[in-house]
Amino acid sequence: MGRREMNGRLSAEYQGLEVKVPNLFRCPISLDVMRSPVSLCTGVTYERASIQRWLDSGNTTCPATMLPLPSTDLVPNLTLRRLIALWASTAAPSSPSSSSSSSPPAASAVGPTPAAAAAELLRRVADPGADPCPPLRKLAAFLSDDDVDEFDKNALARASGAAETVASVLLRRSADREAAEAAVRVLAAIAASDCIEEESKRRVAAALAADAASAAAALARVLRSGTSLEARVDAARLVESLLRNAAASAVPGARAAVAESDELVGELIRLVGPADDDKKKKSGGGGLALDRQAVAAGLSCLAAIAATRRGARAEMVRLGAVPAAVRVLEADDAGSTSQALRVLEAAVGCAEGRAAVCESAGTAVPAVVSKMMKGGMGGAEAAVSVLWAVCHRYRDRRAVEAAAACEGGLTKLLLLMQSGCSAARRQMASELLKIFRVNGKSCVAGYDSKTSHIMPF
Repeated sequence: MGRREMNGRLSAEYQGLEVKVPNLFRCPISLDVMRSPVSLCTGVTYERASIQRWLDSGNTTCPATMLPLPSTDLVPNLTLRRLIALWASTAAPSSPSSSSSSSPPAASAVGPTPAAAAAELLRRVADPGADPCPPLRKLAAFLSDDDVDEFDKNALARASGAAETVASVLLRRSADREAAEAAVRVLAAIAASDCIEEESKRRVAAALAADAASAAAALARVLRSGTSLEARVDAARLVESLLRNAAASAVPGARAAVAESDELVGELIRLVGPADDDKKKKSGGGGLALDRQAVAAGLSCLAAIAATRRGARAEMVRLGAVPAAVRVLEADDAGSTSQALRVLEAAVGCAEGRAAVCESAGTAVPAVVSKMMKGGMGGAEAAVSVLWAVCHRYRDRRAVEAAAACEGGLTKLLLLMQSGCSAARRQMASELLKIFRVNGKSCVAGYDSKTSHIMPF
């Protein structure tokens, strides 16, 4: 849904309203209020879309001054953009009767500002006697529309009481599934968007952290019974944002309340794809055809929970985090490899996690070794930590034999030691090399002198 369609649907609610627009805020080409003001080298500021069309048409002069342009670089006018944002958030529409033919030309009528439209929608969301779903859907569609300018999205996100009003719908005990999902879509569109200001994201986290236990329960319900995978993914992204920003909310114990929710952790693992999930399908290559966004969101949340509270790791393991992460590695989903390895790294930080990996060493260890160099430096270091924990620290025979039997494992460890990994991981890799030498069929099994020049001893 584009901006025009959105404004068209809202305009009926604002017929007869006018605002007085300062001339400075109008684009010299379109005469509309600028949403993304940019300046040419001549010092004249235009709306980005308007001046870009002028330049794309082959023009080499400034439209306002008609001077030749030695450069067509467009520089964002951040000061003017902030002034327009301030005006948009405070401008009050005047009634039609206040307008007259004696009004100056600058006081022409325009449609409602995004801030005014947002205020009206939020008022409808907060009305206890009204259905919050329609206005919430409009807000979500507006924030998710790629055609809407970032300026407008931020104006809506920073509107007074926006985060708190929408969060209140999610936290209502009487909220039905449809209303909860609509609220999650709006909050996730703010919290997980790259174009939204950090302050707005922190406000979303603070609104949820005010009642973190209820927020965790509500998000778990959306994860469990969401009518679409998109809604479940949005709920997971909102959980991660809450964990990341809760510290700034000044609400004691908010992050712990989320991390300690067994129901929430269980639903995140189910989002990644448990063994008994009937939605899971086999791909042609024998791996699992998992939804990448769902897997990435679930794993990222689990890693954040493990980093938030060490005590949550054992519960994650009990609920099936280890086999879920191993299945992701076996599915050969390159985009989630690093996250899956980080979840396993967190899991082996407790005895229950190491035991879980060792119980399925025949599949878990080869999966970790095979993806050691496919998850970036972070994934490679996480893989070494997992192998070191089960093979050296825990010294499980099944894990040691499985690691030593992996083709190319020795080479990958040598390459990692050359690749600038941390000193701690280099030491772990060195100790793992000894296990390969003692237990492997050959000291140099899989070793290629053309790709590595470091001898293990």
